[in-house]
Amino acid sequence: MSTESPAISENITDSPVAKAPIIQKGLLLPFILITACFALWGAANNMTDLLVPAFQKVLSMSQLQSSFIQSAFYGAYFVMALPAAFLIQKYSYKNGVLIGLTVYAAGAILCYPASQAMSFEFFLLAFYVFASGCAILETVAAPYIMSMGPEETGTQRINLAQAFNPIGVLMGVFLGKEVILKGLNTASETERAAMTTDQLLMIQSQELSNVVTAYIIVAVVAFILAAFIFITRFPAGKSSDKFGELKQSFNRLKKNAKWKFAIVAQFFYVGCQIGVWTYAIKYIMDNHAGVSTEAQAGEYVFYGLCVYTAFRFICTALMSVICPTKLLSIMASLAILLISVAIFVGGETGTYALLACFSCMSLMFPTIYGLGLTGVGEDRKLGGSFIIMAILGGAILVPLQGWIIDTTGNVNTSYILPLVCFSIVLIFSFFVRKQDSAA
Repeated sequence: MSTESPAISENITDSPVAKAPIIQKGLLLPFILITACFALWGAANNMTDLLVPAFQKVLSMSQLQSSFIQSAFYGAYFVMALPAAFLIQKYSYKNGVLIGLTVYAAGAILCYPASQAMSFEFFLLAFYVFASGCAILETVAAPYIMSMGPEETGTQRINLAQAFNPIGVLMGVFLGKEVILKGLNTASETERAAMTTDQLLMIQSQELSNVVTAYIIVAVVAFILAAFIFITRFPAGKSSDKFGELKQSFNRLKKNAKWKFAIVAQFFYVGCQIGVWTYAIKYIMDNHAGVSTEAQAGEYVFYGLCVYTAFRFICTALMSVICPTKLLSIMASLAILLISVAIFVGGETGTYALLACFSCMSLMFPTIYGLGLTGVGEDRKLGGSFIIMAILGGAILVPLQGWIIDTTGNVNTSYILPLVCFSIVLIFSFFVRKQDSAA
């Protein structure tokens, strides 16, 4: 059973947020600096999404083969989430963030030797290290943000911090489309096949150097942010929370039905989100008559993510008048409708429906996270680590969607997988509301 009281449950999930401070007094500067980390892993996530079509063209790979980039990236989350949580336990939130930023920058820099070796496997290693830094940052930052004020405003607070994640998303997509996609040579796959080895290597080398440029930029930003955090005094308060005994903590958590369902919902949601974004370039090129290149399709994705960013702030504000679970139900229902149009109608109508679906996803990750950790008390770090581990969904479901495209030759059909995932998120929202009504 959940350890939360009926009063807290009602405040968080079945009614608008009570008038309590969103950020605890004296924690504004740490909140701003930690929130900046949300933007960094947002940039990382969406740069990786654009790498899938880029590497597919550069190295003449199938959808499934190029999707292994996502497997390396999101697989790191699964492996690193628990170690990151123990890192907080031993070294505090601030040191955890600094370690995460260092690993993040190191992974980005590894893209340079990978490009020199022209090795896809080396790039996978670089992305794995890069994502390990993201996993550490996300595991450290999310529970810290949750702790920066009263529990009844925790879901609104995590949504406020996550509202800045799309700013990083836009930075990542901008870098991806301007530096990586626009840097792709216009030679088709057939023309590349007819080239000599030296000609092909020269083109590939230039294209991969563009990847390096984009990742060096984010590495520099990470180092600058780390410098600011290093010189800023962080309150010791919440960073000294204890896991308690691991076995006892896990035994309490496994009796919490909402927490367990949150892990499942997050697994399918992340796989859904990354799949929607990863194959959006191909979907637009296949469905929109006026789009013929990856760079042109990238422009549409960028504008779709601008709407996604705006809705992150809109949804955070709406949580003052609509409870998080009801808002999650509404957005999941809209996502199901829009993705159905993308699958069964297609064309330009389907393209705009797919882009509109981006806005529905704006609140899902932080809301699932916040609802899953509501009422877990001292088990927040361990519980949060498992929810972060559920990001593994991106490593498993994205290649599965790529396999569907390779097998059927139809990108529209592959979006049936995100449709199923959105349905699971909707069921989760109904389940939480039912649980809290009975509490």
